[in-house]
Amino acid sequence: MNSAEELYPQLISGNRRALSKSISLVESTLPAHRTEAEKLLKLCSALPINSRRIAITGVPGAGKSTSIEALGMHYILQGKKVAVLAIDPSSSRGKGSILGDKTRMELLSAHPMAYIRPTPTRGFLGGIGAATAEAIKLVEAAGYDTILIETVGVGQSETLATEVSDMMLMIYLTGAGDELQGVKKGIMEVIDLIFINKIENNEAAITRGKKTKAELHRALHFLQEKDSGCGVIIKMGSALENFGIAELAQSIDEHFIEIENNGYLEKKREEQALHHFKSQLQRYLLIHLESLPSIQKLIKKNSLEKENFSQPSAIAKEIITANFPTTS
Repeated sequence: MNSAEELYPQLISGNRRALSKSISLVESTLPAHRTEAEKLLKLCSALPINSRRIAITGVPGAGKSTSIEALGMHYILQGKKVAVLAIDPSSSRGKGSILGDKTRMELLSAHPMAYIRPTPTRGFLGGIGAATAEAIKLVEAAGYDTILIETVGVGQSETLATEVSDMMLMIYLTGAGDELQGVKKGIMEVIDLIFINKIENNEAAITRGKKTKAELHRALHFLQEKDSGCGVIIKMGSALENFGIAELAQSIDEHFIEIENNGYLEKKREEQALHHFKSQLQRYLLIHLESLPSIQKLIKKNSLEKENFSQPSAIAKEIITANFPTTS
C-alpha cells in the first residue's frame, strides 16, 4: 500500500496510476487504508477547487453512457480535462460491480485527457457510491476540471446525487410512456437540464422530439421554483450522431454562469460540505459503536432471541440507551 505522502505529489502532477490508487484507497474499508485515505484527503483539501461537477441520470436504455462520451469529447476538444465517475450497481452478495462503462465509452476511455473510473455502489443508496464525494476531490486534485458523475439509474433515491454535484442532467427518451405520468416529482425537483436523446437529424424525429419537449414543459409547469432560481432547460438531439451535443454543452455552460453569478453555486458547495461531514460522522459513529464489546455482546444476545426480530426498533433503542444514557 502506498502512503499518502507518496501518492500526493504524483496525484497532483496528474499521474493516472496514482489517481487510481488514491481512489482505491478511499474506497477501501480497511482501517489502515482509511487512515492513509484521511491523510491524503487532508492534503488535497488545501488545493483550490476549479471544477464543474455534473451528475447525469436517466432510465436504462436512454443512452447515458453514449451521451457522456459525446459530451466528454466535446469538452476535451475545448481543452478541458474530463473525469467520468461511472457508478455501477453492485451485486447484492459479493458487492462486486458490473463495471461495463469503459467498454461503452471507447473513444473517451482511450483519450489522454479523459479518466474513467467505474465504481460499485456496494449497497449505498442514492444512485452514487459510498466514496463518490471523496473520489471527486481526488480527480479535482489531479487537475480534472469537468467531472461527469453517471448515476445508477433514475428514481427517487437518485436525488442524493445532488449532494455531490453542482447540477443534474437527465437523459430522456420519447415514447417512454405518458410524460405527464412518468415525471416523478422527487427527481424532477432536482433536475436542471433534460436532454431528449435518440432524436436523429430528420424532420420526423425532430417533430417527435418537439412533442415530447412540449409535454415535459407542461409537466414541469406544476413544480415549484428551484432553489437556484433557474428554470429547467430542455434540449434534444442524438448523442450517437453527435447531433445537439454542442447546444447541450452550451446550455450547461449558461447554467453554470447563472448559478455562479447569483451565488447559488457557492451556497450549494457549502451545503454539500456540511452534508458530507454529517454522513461521515454517522459512518464513523456506527463503526465505533459496532466495535464496542458491550454493543457486540448485546447484538449477539438479541440476535439469538428470535422474538426480538419482530421489534427491532425497540431493541435498538434499548441497546443505545443502556450504553449511552442521556444527561439532563
